[in-house]
Amino acid sequence: MRGAILATLLVLLYSAVSSALARSPIYRDVRRQTTSNTSLLVDFQVEKPVSVDATGKCKVEKILMEHVFAYSYGTPFVSNYTPPACDFNSVVFNFTVTSSGRQYDRLAIMYLGDIEVWRSSTAEPTTTGIIWTYTKDMSQYLSLWKQPQTIIFDLDNIVTDVYTGTFNTTLTATFFYQEDAPTKADLIFPISSGRGSEGESSVFSLPSENATVQQTLPLDSVRAMVSISANGQIDEEFWYTNVLESDIHTFESVAGTLLGYGPFRELQLFIDGMLAGVVWPFPIIFTGGIAPGFWRPIVGIDAFDLRESEIDITPFLPYLLDGNAHTYTIKVVGVDDNGGNGPATISESSVGSYWLVTGKIFIFKGDTQYNGTNSLPNITAPTPDIYTNHDIVEASNGTNISLAYSVHANRSLYISSDYGTWSQALSYSNTGYVTEGGLTQTNTQSTDGSSCSVNTLDVSYNNTVAFSYPITVNTTYGVYDSGITIAAGLDRGLEITASGRPDISVYTLVSGPSYMDTTQYGTGYYSSVTNHTYSFGDTTQNFKETSYGSVYERNVRAVNATVVSDSAGESGPSSAWSLSDVIGANAVRPSGSGEVREFIGRGPGEMVAGVA
Repeated sequence: MRGAILATLLVLLYSAVSSALARSPIYRDVRRQTTSNTSLLVDFQVEKPVSVDATGKCKVEKILMEHVFAYSYGTPFVSNYTPPACDFNSVVFNFTVTSSGRQYDRLAIMYLGDIEVWRSSTAEPTTTGIIWTYTKDMSQYLSLWKQPQTIIFDLDNIVTDVYTGTFNTTLTATFFYQEDAPTKADLIFPISSGRGSEGESSVFSLPSENATVQQTLPLDSVRAMVSISANGQIDEEFWYTNVLESDIHTFESVAGTLLGYGPFRELQLFIDGMLAGVVWPFPIIFTGGIAPGFWRPIVGIDAFDLRESEIDITPFLPYLLDGNAHTYTIKVVGVDDNGGNGPATISESSVGSYWLVTGKIFIFKGDTQYNGTNSLPNITAPTPDIYTNHDIVEASNGTNISLAYSVHANRSLYISSDYGTWSQALSYSNTGYVTEGGLTQTNTQSTDGSSCSVNTLDVSYNNTVAFSYPITVNTTYGVYDSGITIAAGLDRGLEITASGRPDISVYTLVSGPSYMDTTQYGTGYYSSVTNHTYSFGDTTQNFKETSYGSVYERNVRAVNATVVSDSAGESGPSSAWSLSDVIGANAVRPSGSGEVREFIGRGPGEMVAGVA
């Protein structure tokens, strides 16, 4: 039975159902039309549109990149940037991509020198072609745009005689002057591997690398904020569905070894070895994730623009402003369940491969230099309360019937000094249920938290942020001698409330008070039986954002790659779509071996050469 399962799954491993072994994306899905090669499926991410409110003082458009990412693995686009001559205070990106053929989704990271400024991903093309456009406010990096820079755009793509899709990209920036524009950081320092001078990506890979840098802050700093950009790849892409480490062999005879270390992850920021703040990550789903039918043409929440979490390190400034270099370290930890039931701990060794991580320090300067005692902040940061539970039901013959497991966590943190305070409170729960030999799984996860910044020197930067991101995912895999089926359901959301700051937050993506609430739910189905391939998807997204004094709402539903209702725009023409449009009539038979759950990125397997 196991051999038949593996053979069937390997037939489809290279299909448009993106294996997590090859995934790294952020993009919009597309509305497919079937008339001519100029009719492209238009992918999109639901968001509040970004406007360019320029005055006559300055408005300049510059093409920063026109590039085809073909076989680009390890070879990013590199170019020199020179600032426009006029007096601009705002920058907006327009990123447009076309692609056709067959290809995986790919992660894209853009740097200015050593500093990551944007993390995105691609859509998987169809044979008739796709297009997406994303517009992004990049004004928060004004201090970088005012200086000559090396632009590095890293999009690792692989082209073969099977995977023919290239990504044809155009990145245009509009530099303009805006009246009453948000304030900007005076300086930005990287927390990265610092390979920009070599024309390479500066991302850290955790846990295998040591994500530590040294930086010396200017003595006239009055406010400092760290942002962290991170997402899981390969074994860590679907971290929120991982089972406890003690349960990874529960269904070995059918599904192979399950991915472990539990469904909880925490990113940590340390300054000179002292905990400065934590991030409980949002579960990004790229366009090949869970089931392919979900993401045409509506892509996952934040898929084109992975938002960055923020940690206010202003309370550390009296200690840091001594003219010396101090260390900044980012870590990712998972759960050591200590055997199953009861209290658990977190550990760097309880994380699979791998997380891509960078950070940066936004510095706001004042009028005078600090000349104090350089005393340490007061830090109250107890270890998180984490409890795990698991239960395995066996049949009378000793075969495991089902696995139920759960993780619950709470954490609080409070840091204070003469410059201000930073506090966090977070709660988390995840319950998982696996049955049918590991081929059916449901996970329900909730993550809620709040943070509060109090700035003694400038109360306008006082800010409270509350967030919630629930997710429920269920998948059932049918495995037969003639093929496989995948049935999936998804229900998730993201809600963020912020009292706001004068500058642009890389978390809320706006300046000032804001509220954003979005949900996505739907069903997906995939079947490949006796050389017949079929895919179905039905996805609805409801979105509302209040920011900059206005409200934007959009409610959109797509069925089989066609928008059937859209409160904010026209519905596309009806068109039938199936996965055979992407992969062709015949699946490809790769060589090698794997596990059942490797197919959908939830189990270990042999890395396919040339795939990242």
